[in-house]
Amino acid sequence: MPSTAPDSGLGSGPDHGPGSGPDQGPRTDRRGAVVAALMLVMALAALDATIVSTAVPQIVGALGGFSVFSWLFSGYLLAATVTLPVYGKLSDTFGRKPVLIAGSVLFLLGSALCALAWNMGALIAFRVVQGLGGGALQGTVQTLAADLYPLKERPKIQAKLSTVWATSAVAGPAVGGLITAYTDWRWIFLINLPIGALALWLIVRHLHEPGRAATRGGPGGRAPARRVDWPGALAVFAAGGVLLTALVQGGVAWAWLSAPSLALFAGGLLCVAAVVVIERRAADPIIPGWVWRRRPIAAVNLALGSLGLVMVAPTVFLPTYAQSVLQLAPMAAGFVLSAMTLSWPVSAALSQHVYRRIGFRNTAMLGIGAAACVLFAFPVLPYPGSAWQPALLMLLLGAALGLFQLPLIVGVQSTVGWSERGTTTASVLFCRQIGQTVGAALFGAVANGVLSAKLGGAGSLDSVAKALDDPGSVADADRLRRAVDAAVDAVYVGAACAAVVCLLVLLFMAPRRFPVIQEDEGPPQQQEKKDEEPQEQQQ
Repeated sequence: MPSTAPDSGLGSGPDHGPGSGPDQGPRTDRRGAVVAALMLVMALAALDATIVSTAVPQIVGALGGFSVFSWLFSGYLLAATVTLPVYGKLSDTFGRKPVLIAGSVLFLLGSALCALAWNMGALIAFRVVQGLGGGALQGTVQTLAADLYPLKERPKIQAKLSTVWATSAVAGPAVGGLITAYTDWRWIFLINLPIGALALWLIVRHLHEPGRAATRGGPGGRAPARRVDWPGALAVFAAGGVLLTALVQGGVAWAWLSAPSLALFAGGLLCVAAVVVIERRAADPIIPGWVWRRRPIAAVNLALGSLGLVMVAPTVFLPTYAQSVLQLAPMAAGFVLSAMTLSWPVSAALSQHVYRRIGFRNTAMLGIGAAACVLFAFPVLPYPGSAWQPALLMLLLGAALGLFQLPLIVGVQSTVGWSERGTTTASVLFCRQIGQTVGAALFGAVANGVLSAKLGGAGSLDSVAKALDDPGSVADADRLRRAVDAAVDAVYVGAACAAVVCLLVLLFMAPRRFPVIQEDEGPPQQQEKKDEEPQEQQQ
């Protein structure tokens, strides 16, 4: 296992330069305060979507704009996703602290503006501002988690962050319901301000990064000033924004083969071509080529992209299945999904005992293989069945995915030094978000196609689900429920196939042993790479 110094904080990574020893990092007590701040920041991002979704009826009732309210979520998602690579590169260039502070301030500014919104258009615009800050929160928190802890201790912080996500998924709808029931919907955004202010205070006071940026290479241990590739950043933002808009709105706001869809996809491809040209010429590109040339990083990027596809089935379609087929109330349907979020962090915390024995790749393959089996089992459930049956499958799925995701994130972060960790982490999260967006569009088309075939005409899952909310108005409710059941079954089969593809990616692309960098106190040139498997290190 990598060697670590006692009480080493952020300065105990492999990219220590001269004069950046452990005394310049936070002490153990400070690390605890920083971890608390990271958990608060993560809670802000995790609670956002679940709380806002519960307030949509009140927001639409107050501001109008029912036809465009979906952009409350799409706008935030687009902004957060396309900025991930930019923030990752900025954190490697200027450090994690300024990026995290700037992102937190931007998120809180967006929250305050959302609370002041006077119509739906303004609220959507301010949600985009929130998303611009949210992209910094997602990537930088995960990167700092790896900076704070050496390899053997990283499962601790990752388990804590996973617990935050799980708690938010369960508590978010309840908190949002209480706020909208007893106060004004604007408090959903205002509640972010005191939590964010506390997190900011902890970050400013307790997060102290060593002066690494000035000590990487170069004569006398100093590196020349690094320029930010702003043309590349703008090109990445434009390409991601146009393509994600096409995927999010295609089949919803307009048909897939309509003029708006074709124009957006064509414009997106032109932007991608511009990104390639600009990044090849840039001295320090936003998306460097080594992200895809190094086998461990490329394999994890593709694997986490596949995970995004897999996650669409339980997070997007299971609630509809629970309410339409099982006829559960919305809150009960949420608890069926929450079974996955309960087992995920537990499995993630225990995964270290597995990957220390069989390695990162094999542990991830074990997890995604088990996930594929669970997903394939979903269509076998009886109709209409009982709520405990899908809940049990979700419990097993969470355990499998916890065993899959955490070893890959810990493993890939451990193959790079401090100066590349932000970019690497951002690329992994970016691919996962892209996978979810592509999955939502792809599986949405699959579900609607199956539904139309079963009902003998055009139809959408959303319209059928809304019709089933009022059984008295439906002549043949059982036929509709069976159609929804078949549509969701098809989505789960598709997700299982995505899990199999992920398994093959890991089998044929990922190295059997991740080249883990030994965490040492010396300069980067003097460090060796070690494998994460202690038994093989001793041979």
